Amino acid sequence: MACDTGLLDWQALEDALDTQGYALIPHILAPEQCAGLGASYADKEQFRSRIVMERHGFGRGEYQYFNYPLPGLVASLRSALYPPLSAIANRWNQAMGINVRYPARHEDFLQRCHAAGQTRPTPLLLQYREGDYNCLHQDLYGEHVFPLQMAVLLSEPGRDFDGGEFVMTEQRPRMQSRPAVVPLRQGDAVIFAVHHRPVQGTRGTYRVNLRHGVSVLRSGQRHTLGIIFHDAQ
Repeated sequence: MACDTGLLDWQALEDALDTQGYALIPHILAPEQCAGLGASYADKEQFRSRIVMERHGFGRGEYQYFNYPLPGLVASLRSALYPPLSAIANRWNQAMGINVRYPARHEDFLQRCHAAGQTRPTPLLLQYREGDYNCLHQDLYGEHVFPLQMAVLLSEPGRDFDGGEFVMTEQRPRMQSRPAVVPLRQGDAVIFAVHHRPVQGTRGTYRVNLRHGVSVLRSGQRHTLGIIFHDAQ
């Protein structure tokens, strides 16, 4: 990895997640790593399934889920980021009155998923071309959901593509949704809430609901790596 996850400023990332529902990690992957992952989209052998978004009403474009064993870079990102994120997830659940707690090791959490029948790996590569987009959604996949996930932009805006911004909305109780456009360059990552997060209000803590997607690509081609920490049914 271009970025040693152990050297990240986790306090700053936690603060951003608490206030915005997302946090940026610049240059988590080097350009050559991004190029290699993007090119691997054509290698059908390492994927378990391919989804054409338009067929399902998800938007336009396509994505493929990796099969086990995951590529080394993807597996290392998933296992290295989970422990500090699990501490944030546990604090969030406590604040929201949710009884679920997450173990410190990712392999222990995956055992919980697999015991419940969620055995299919969820890390994925997404591919967009001109006119493609991804509707606002949440990546849930089953009973056991880890409340944070990550996306890494593998292409360079302005060179490889135009448009195609990562977008989020936050639905606050009895209020209109708040949108956010997250600025990403090649190799940058965004960690964000999968479903909901706690917010401190004047009458205590309440939950806000979040969704994410990608705006219309105006030109070029865009690849993204998605890291989801729970497996799917």
